[in-house]
Amino acid sequence: MQKATFGAGCFWCVEAVFQNLKGVEKVVSGYTGGRISNPTYKEVCSGLTGHNEVIDITFDPAVISYKELLEIFWKTHDPTTLNRQGNDVGTQYRSGIYYHNEEQRQLAEEYKKKLNDNQAFPNPVVTEILPAPAFYPAEDYHQNYFNLHGHEPYCQFVARPKVDKVKALFSDKLKAGV
Repeated sequence: MQKATFGAGCFWCVEAVFQNLKGVEKVVSGYTGGRISNPTYKEVCSGLTGHNEVIDITFDPAVISYKELLEIFWKTHDPTTLNRQGNDVGTQYRSGIYYHNEEQRQLAEEYKKKLNDNQAFPNPVVTEILPAPAFYPAEDYHQNYFNLHGHEPYCQFVARPKVDKVKALFSDKLKAGV
C-alpha cells in the first residue's frame, strides 16, 4: 500500500471523490501544512494556523496508480484559484499535492507543467506541490461525511456534482455497486 495526500477544497468533497475508487483502501480527512500540532477544525477555519484541509489516501498501486489518482485530482477541482474552491474561501481550501516520495513529486510536477503548457485551464495552475508534512486526522464527525450527510444542502450542491463527475468520467475505476 502507498499514500497520497491531496488538498482540493473542502475535505468533505475531496473525500467523497476518492473513497469509491477501486484500489483505494482508506481515505481520511484531515489537516496538513500548518504551524501547530493537532489543530481543531475551528482553529483551521480561523485561517491563522496555515493548515490545509486535505485527504490522506491509502491505495494499492497494483489496482490504481498514483498517476490515475493525479488525473482524478486535477479533473475534480479548480487548481487555478488561490485559496478558494467555489464559495469556500481561505488558505485551508488551497489546491495542494503533498508527495510521499520522489516519484510522486516528479509525476505531480510533470502533470502540472503539462496542464500549464497546454493551457488546459483559462488561468495558470497554482497548486502547491510540497513534501508531505505531518498529517493530523480531522475530528470524527468529518470522516465519511458525504456518505453520512449527503442529503444536506452543502453536500447536494457542492459535493454531489464532483461525485457525479467522477462517476461519469471514471466509471471504470469505481468499486462495484457505486
